[in-house]
Amino acid sequence: MFKQDQDVFNILLDSVSEGVVVVNEHQIIVEANTSAEAMFGYNSNELNKQPLNILIPQNYHAKHGDHFKGFVKEHKQRRMGHGRDIFGAKKNGSIFPIEASLNPFTIYGRNYIMALVIDITERKKLEQEKNHLAKIFLESLNEIYVFDTKTLKFINANHGAQNNIGYSLEELKTMTPLDIKPDYTESKFRKEIEILSQDNLDKIEFETVHKRKSGTIYPVSVHLQRSKLGDRDVFLAIILDITEQKNYTEKLEKTVSLRTEELQTALSAEKELNDLKTKFLSMVSHEFKTPLSGILTSTILLNKYKLTEQQTKREKHIKTITDKVQYLNKILNDFLSVEKLEKGKINYNFTTFKLSKVLNEVIYNANMLLKDGQQINYPENIDEISLYQDEKILELALSNLIYNAIKYSSENTIIDIDISQNENSTILKITDNGIGIPQQDQKNIFNRYFRAENALLLQGTGIGLNIVKDHLENLNGTITFVSKQYEGSTFTIELPNKAQL
Repeated sequence: MFKQDQDVFNILLDSVSEGVVVVNEHQIIVEANTSAEAMFGYNSNELNKQPLNILIPQNYHAKHGDHFKGFVKEHKQRRMGHGRDIFGAKKNGSIFPIEASLNPFTIYGRNYIMALVIDITERKKLEQEKNHLAKIFLESLNEIYVFDTKTLKFINANHGAQNNIGYSLEELKTMTPLDIKPDYTESKFRKEIEILSQDNLDKIEFETVHKRKSGTIYPVSVHLQRSKLGDRDVFLAIILDITEQKNYTEKLEKTVSLRTEELQTALSAEKELNDLKTKFLSMVSHEFKTPLSGILTSTILLNKYKLTEQQTKREKHIKTITDKVQYLNKILNDFLSVEKLEKGKINYNFTTFKLSKVLNEVIYNANMLLKDGQQINYPENIDEISLYQDEKILELALSNLIYNAIKYSSENTIIDIDISQNENSTILKITDNGIGIPQQDQKNIFNRYFRAENALLLQGTGIGLNIVKDHLENLNGTITFVSKQYEGSTFTIELPNKAQL
């Protein structure tokens, strides 16, 4: 029966993953499980009947005897290795850190102590790495912040951050990055950092400015990444103060700028003048040559139709000549308008007028230009809308937009006019279903002489929209547009109800 009990005891010991060492009151090892033997580097049963001191480093032997006697006398459980480091000695003489739980027990009138031993080498290594990283975090001269991904509240900040920003850690824990970033609203900041939620993006970098507790502003480069603090999702921000870098860059840029400014100005002015001359001559040549050719052709043909029954053909060519002359006159008027606008010689004439009067005149003239099947939708409920503005400028602006809508739209399309008025301003929208403006050309559409790529083969000087924009801005108005190639454009004019020049 005793042997069976011993076998059961041995099986139980070997099933325990921790090292188990049992010693008697004379510090002689009476039992050690497989885990303990492997931990200390001994073969099976090699520890039995050996003194406990073989598992203790040599420099601890002197004090160990007194500690052991005191523990036997107290006869209470004790956990060792918390609060101070203890070590074990392997058979090969190497030393390693351990934790030990001592459990006294008595059996058959004899006192024993069972020690549960854990090798904490890996734990100590991780603790050392953690302490090293914590030291780097705290002592880094760069600013390092940790803040919550949801609330944005600061959780921690190193000494470098506290010293440079001027707030203590306690103060920072009541704050968010928005309190030190004067250029950011919460929505703008969250939009900036939301891309970090993408799986393929580890960090983002951007430049901004920080505001110290003292109120001073300094430029920074921000390196931001997501991290974990236990189960908590956090952001880790490493901040580089780039004041010196910015100062050096600005100084260098000023030096370069001073040395090249005169040359650049001269070259730029010469290039701009040459480009302008080339573009102007090309445009004038084309825009004048086409109608002049039509006038010449119609004049020659008129001489052939002398009979009374050929009156219809004569009228057709007379109309062609009239239209071409009117177009040339419009071009010349545009050039004169550009000159006057540049020299500030425009004298605006303000009167109170009905908007419907201006629109009726514009649409009447525009109807003569409509292509087959084209239609202009007249806006509703505008009879009572009045403005105190320059009537001719509004007529010019509307004519330009509606004529363009006709010119750049195909047959059997609709041009919509929408007009509304509020307490302060009148809003006019002209929508077509034409060729639209390519995305890459939209930024230049109001530039003088500019023609969109898909409109180069159509008649035009590229002056009209530029003139309209300048006039409207002089009257404190605006002109904007939205457009998509092949689908059409909507131009919007907003003009104060009452001129304030």
